[in-house]
Amino acid sequence: MPAITAPNPLELPRVPAPAAPESVDRPVLAVRTAPSGLEGEGFPVRRAFAGIHHRHLDPFIMMDQMGEVDYAAGEPRGTPWHPHRGFETVTYLIDGTFVHQDSEGGGGVINGGDTQWMTAGSGLLHIETPPEELVVSGGLFHGLQLWVNLPAGDKMAAPRYQDIGGGKLRLLTTPDGGALLRLIAGDLDGHSGPGITHTPITMVHATVSPGAEITLPWRSDFNALAYVLAGSGGVGRERRPVHAGQTAVFGAGDAVTVHADPSQDSRTDALEIVLLGGRPIREPVAHYGPFVMNSHAELVQAFEDFNAGRLGRIPPTRKG
Repeated sequence: MPAITAPNPLELPRVPAPAAPESVDRPVLAVRTAPSGLEGEGFPVRRAFAGIHHRHLDPFIMMDQMGEVDYAAGEPRGTPWHPHRGFETVTYLIDGTFVHQDSEGGGGVINGGDTQWMTAGSGLLHIETPPEELVVSGGLFHGLQLWVNLPAGDKMAAPRYQDIGGGKLRLLTTPDGGALLRLIAGDLDGHSGPGITHTPITMVHATVSPGAEITLPWRSDFNALAYVLAGSGGVGRERRPVHAGQTAVFGAGDAVTVHADPSQDSRTDALEIVLLGGRPIREPVAHYGPFVMNSHAELVQAFEDFNAGRLGRIPPTRKG
């Protein structure tokens, strides 16, 4: 981990720390540890946002860390066909291979470093599975799936699919070259990521070298969250301790600070952390299973439409 690197980060565009004293570093409101569970046909996940109030998450609904797991031959698993309506799914794969297919004709193979962005909108069916060769051989699998809410005016938008290869990510660094920043979506200091979103967000995967500290400008109208994929360090100016499997919630401000411990564990040689922010939608949320709507009546309608086949039909099987 991770699949997308840079031979010499010092050759990349640099993101300077916001100027003091004008900038306000965001304080850390809470740190939560993600519980583990099983999803789909039985692959392990960590629920990154468990125990965090929606007012701190908005516009995000949930995020799962899938793996990290080293499957033996015959063990890799995926999800069965299932529906979605009312939001966007972002699948960011760090290690391994996954095949996505949906009832609107979107999909393809996603490899380490790739992102697949699916706008469910008015509704579709989709499936995510390991390719046949991975099932036969086994191997490492690790990634994230993030659910981004859609405002009421976009919930019934036409479904859309984006295939974002790892080579399309915007690679950046900090003034001292102590971190590699992979900008997946949104803007960071005038740089733009490739993901096209209905709901304005910023998503960054940062690799922070041992002992390094980064302070990034962060839109004051966005919320701010940080999830630790691997390693340990501190968040905020107070360097509140965090480690793998924990989410930090930040308060108001226009800068986010992250520090990597000088010594990391045997599983990683750096702090791997995902920074997320988005403009809150501030609308009622009715969420049940695969649907994210604004009211109970809309949830009932989604289930009725699914049962009536109005969210699409399962297309013929194709090889990944």
